[in-house]
Amino acid sequence: MKVQRSTFFTVNLKSNLHHFHSSQGIAISELDPVSRLLDRKWGLQSPATPIHQISVSSAKGIGKLSFLNNTRPRLGDEVSKKGSSFYILRDDLLHPLVNGNKARKLDALLPLLQDHKITDLVTCGGCQSAHTAAVAVSCAERGVRSHLLLRGEQPEVLTGYNLVSTMYGNVEYVPRSKYANREEMLRTHADLVAGEDGSVLCAKDLEAIDGFSTSQAASSRKVLIVNEGAGDALALLGMFRLVKYLSEDHLLGKKSRVRFVVDAGTGTSAVGLGVAAMSLGLPWEINAVMLADTLENYKRHEHRLLEEFRRQFLPSIVCSRLDTTKWAERQRPRKFGKVLEGEVEMCRKIAQETGVLVDPMYTLAAWETATELVEDEDSSIVVMLHTGGTLGMFGLAQRYKSFFTNLKH
Repeated sequence: MKVQRSTFFTVNLKSNLHHFHSSQGIAISELDPVSRLLDRKWGLQSPATPIHQISVSSAKGIGKLSFLNNTRPRLGDEVSKKGSSFYILRDDLLHPLVNGNKARKLDALLPLLQDHKITDLVTCGGCQSAHTAAVAVSCAERGVRSHLLLRGEQPEVLTGYNLVSTMYGNVEYVPRSKYANREEMLRTHADLVAGEDGSVLCAKDLEAIDGFSTSQAASSRKVLIVNEGAGDALALLGMFRLVKYLSEDHLLGKKSRVRFVVDAGTGTSAVGLGVAAMSLGLPWEINAVMLADTLENYKRHEHRLLEEFRRQFLPSIVCSRLDTTKWAERQRPRKFGKVLEGEVEMCRKIAQETGVLVDPMYTLAAWETATELVEDEDSSIVVMLHTGGTLGMFGLAQRYKSFFTNLKH
């Protein structure tokens, strides 16, 4: 597995604090910067997630792996650091349709929609985008209209996340040539939705303004633009909340070495995990499995998010070169969107042996890397974040019919 180390930031806790009170009645000047950062409204009622333990074994002479799931593993002081096993965070179980890292990336954003009286939200994604589906469902639950720009052509049969997006939101298919300039595409469509009397905001604007502008007519539209994959600094806060929760003593704790594994589509979740771990001073390593872009572009996206995050949330962050995040190639690299022979069968094997459904596009890559790390002679705890996305299997079944029709009974 080829890896690239990344530069990350640490937090200077000696920042100047303004004196006011948190929602828990604690003087915020008494809190450290990270605690102040997390003292806000959230979309998820709790940062908690089911944690399972996957045992990995190999039959002698066969060379094939088998798996066993312990749904009630020992954690805290009894967390397992030895043996061939890894922990899996079942974020795929957070919500029937809004799950995985999609729920985490929207965690801090969703309450702001109501606080700022957002009427419409514009975002974009691929035809089977789990992100656009999550946005559509979340907006509908809050009375906000979602406008989803999907790359390419409408499929003959609507299924998976494409069907969810269509049922809950307003879908428009965009030619790939136009989609290539996402920023201009999103802004143009948002202006169209807003009309002459409406206003358009970006996610980064929400933290800088205070509620609904009195100069704007109550009947006019207030449109929010959210980048593809919720790739904004605001999305990192949900990962901060998750890492803070996992570092509690009765879970993973603050002292144990943890090798975290996450599949990287846009890479936003990996950046969030890495920044959170460093800010909290945790001895964690983030292994981000690159799936959709080049190392250069992932690092460029990482740099943009870090700069935005520093400006918007933690100006006291100082730059430091540390081996915190590793951008790793997939075991069998390929062009994004391609499924290789045998991968659907492996997903089925994992599902039958553990009750955990992974997909060949994203989460199988993280599973493979977690299994590989387990084989290292290391006392670290290996933890995989299940990023959801399993409804995408329905779309893959249309594109790769032979892989699914040839599954052995």
